[in-house]
Amino acid sequence: MTTAPESFDVIIIGAGAAGLMCALTAGQRGKKVLLLEHTDKVGAKILISGGGRCNFTNRSIAPECFLSGNPDFCRSALSRYTQADFISLIERHRIPYHEKTLGQLFCDGSARAVVALLLAECAQGGVDVRVGHAVTDVSRGDGFRVATGHGCFTAPALVLATGGLSIPKMGATGFAHDVARRFGLRVTDLQAALVPLTAAPETLGLETSGLGRELAGVAVAAIVSCAGQSFRENILFTHRGLSGPAILQISSYWRPGQAIWLDLVPAHAARDFLLQRKQARPKAETKTILTEILPTRLAHALAEACLPPGPIAIVPDRTLVAFAARLKHWEVRPSGSEGWAKAEVTLGGIDTRDLSSKTMEARAVPGLYVIGEAVDVTGWLGGYNFQWAWSSGWCAGQAIS
Repeated sequence: MTTAPESFDVIIIGAGAAGLMCALTAGQRGKKVLLLEHTDKVGAKILISGGGRCNFTNRSIAPECFLSGNPDFCRSALSRYTQADFISLIERHRIPYHEKTLGQLFCDGSARAVVALLLAECAQGGVDVRVGHAVTDVSRGDGFRVATGHGCFTAPALVLATGGLSIPKMGATGFAHDVARRFGLRVTDLQAALVPLTAAPETLGLETSGLGRELAGVAVAAIVSCAGQSFRENILFTHRGLSGPAILQISSYWRPGQAIWLDLVPAHAARDFLLQRKQARPKAETKTILTEILPTRLAHALAEACLPPGPIAIVPDRTLVAFAARLKHWEVRPSGSEGWAKAEVTLGGIDTRDLSSKTMEARAVPGLYVIGEAVDVTGWLGGYNFQWAWSSGWCAGQAIS
């Protein structure tokens, strides 16, 4: 005899940041909520974020810090559930936190505290949380029917909160995109974002210095620019190319074939510095002079690749001026990126033209909602994507009837 499916007011697929927020919001409104997760634990990305301390939001959340085919789409959700609202939730649960650079907020202790907060709020709302429930089919008739390896469930409302393609080892799949397409929703082009970029030594003009072997692990404060956007943070040389916060940020704007530009000495007027040092320290080697404003290994590599050996006094002024200009505007043409395995988020997603910016409900499919990373809204590095998860999840949780 076939067992009748269990019925709920809403089924949420995906127990990450957005799914948990949506579940607790709907549950505390009195809705009967089923939250399904195909892996064996909830909040996997939360647990690894911020080096295990969870960069849970940013004090400077603004729509301009998000990429989307419709840059205005995120405004409604971000204004209705703000970073201050989530900070209040953190404080109500007495989770100690601190602010790092550029408004980034982290737990003092473990990211597990944020997951525990979300589960406690879900419990308060009576949310039925089930892990290890891989969805095998989703259909729509009189409401939605979700089949799993542990049985079938029905509800008049369905929320897709399974994220994007980034970090497949954490269980990421294209599930939300596939289901959305099945129901007629459009999906934009998808690209790995907040991801290290690959670059061969010759793309840096450092053929003789051995980019990977000699510079891997070197970090330097820089301004990185591409497509009219610039970020001032550290960059990190790796065995395969470039990483670090500024590179991850610009990767969301970079497209294959494009160049990026590095200001390797953003705190200095390189031309004046070099000409003044030539007068003040004529017998010093150029590589020694450069260590005053650059990490030693990078200074030596640049001097070896771009300047004649010996004291700075023998270097013509025009050569120093040209080198200074290059330090301030160093062109790099990446060969690619590290891809989905290293990407923190997915750029692109379910087309915002098919969703309500107020409720996150599909315009042509009543009862179907899409939230979080699955949507074509991608934030900067630094807590912005978590805030989008909280805001979009809250809006859908409030809207479910």
